[in-house]
This record gives sequence, structure tokens and C-alpha cells, in this order.
Amino acid sequence: MKDSLWDEFQEAVQNGLVRHRSVLDVTSKFQEASVRISRALAKSVTTCGCVRINAQKNQIPNSDKMSLSELRASLDDHLEGELCTACREVLEEEFGRLLFYLAALADLLDVNVYDILIKERKKLSTLGLYNLL
Repeated sequence: MKDSLWDEFQEAVQNGLVRHRSVLDVTSKFQEASVRISRALAKSVTTCGCVRINAQKNQIPNSDKMSLSELRASLDDHLEGELCTACREVLEEEFGRLLFYLAALADLLDVNVYDILIKERKKLSTLGLYNLL
């Protein structure tokens, strides 16, 4: 299956990937991009302070009497506040880098990212929240 935006992105990555073309380079860069997202979020908390993490064990209510959407709404994501413009820009850049190396790795392995998205969306549509348990 083809989607112009994803296919164009994956092709642009393929054309732009020159220096780190080895699958080993790409996988290590992909991992690094993931770590940089975690680091940027940590800096949003510890350096900037625009968001806070207030984490504790989620208390799961008696789910027999709740719908799945009510149960989901009752669970805490542990985030307080909103990303400031600067932190949002950094995280968006890091997410972009992660997408770049995801597309690069998929391209090296001759896998179409759009096809993966379609398959995952079908799973979510079919299995709903049970897919993620």
C-alpha cells in the first residue's frame, strides 16, 4: 500500500542518508534518538520546570463496574503542567530525528513504514484497548 506523505518522507530519508548508511549506524542512531527524547523530557522537568512528574502507583478501581473509557480516564499519566514553547520545540526536533532513523532503518530492511501503520491501526480497530494490554 502507498501513501504519498510517508512514501515521500521515506524516500527523502533514503536520499539523504549518506554518512550513516550501515544498518549498525542506523540502529545505534535510532537508539540514541530515543534516549535524546527521554533526556529532553527530563530537562523539561529538572531544568525548565514547565512540566512536573508526580508518579505513584496507579490505583485501579473496581473495573467490573466501569467501561474501558472510564477506566482509562481514571488512571493518572503522572504529568502536571504543559510544555513551554522551547521544550516543545526541542522534543519535536528529537521526535523528528527518531522518525528519520525509523524510516532509514525500515528502508534499509525494505519495509514500508506506511504499511506498518496500516497494520497497527487495523489491530487497534479490531482489538481496541485489549491490543495494548
